[in-house]
Amino acid sequence: MIYVMSDLHGGYDKYLAMLKKINFSDDDELYILGDVVDRGSKPVEILQDMSMRPNVFPIMGNHDKMAIDVLEWLLDEINEETLYKHINEESMYRLMVWQMNGSQTTIDGFQRLPREERVALLDYMKEFAPYEVVEAGGKTFILVHAGLGESGKFDKDKPLDAYTIRELAFVRFNYEKEYFGGDTYIVTGHTPTISFTYCPEIYYSHNNFCIDCGAVFASGALACLCLDNLKEYYVY
Repeated sequence: MIYVMSDLHGGYDKYLAMLKKINFSDDDELYILGDVVDRGSKPVEILQDMSMRPNVFPIMGNHDKMAIDVLEWLLDEINEETLYKHINEESMYRLMVWQMNGSQTTIDGFQRLPREERVALLDYMKEFAPYEVVEAGGKTFILVHAGLGESGKFDKDKPLDAYTIRELAFVRFNYEKEYFGGDTYIVTGHTPTISFTYCPEIYYSHNNFCIDCGAVFASGALACLCLDNLKEYYVY
């Protein structure tokens, strides 16, 4: 079976509970649509588990990208020679934005690791795919963290490889717009369904699925969608 989750945000216990609930095995595949890190208490533990599973395929989220941009220079030793390379307006701005978006648990988790493990985990994060296209149950699924850029500028003929990481991982999606139709579906996270439906369940409209059900929030849930049969699973 092929499964999709999104926006784990450090919820290691919910992540493990969901793997158990779906009886995830070596014969299955799991795509995680980004935002593995930040906010929740154990983002590094999730990354470590994912990195050891060859049948788990991560996709870049905005929080993952923010983490990579800052952790890369935080890993380097800062001395008199490297000070001005690292401490500049751009790096400070990136750190400030990341801190405003729940970075502390990720920073703390990385700091607890030996340097070689930090480097290996950061290298793993850098390999997160910008998107994936998956065939399942007679349907085509475009898997992406946030969407396909601003809906008013969407072009059906634009190759997926032409989208920037900002368009794919940062820009909010319009779930009431049909982007492709037919048997092509778009699956995203990024926008918690509880923020617009007030219900911690997967939202579907116009061949679009939103599977971020706000797992990191008290009123939310971790959702998982099976692409083969569109069965929904939840851990509260």
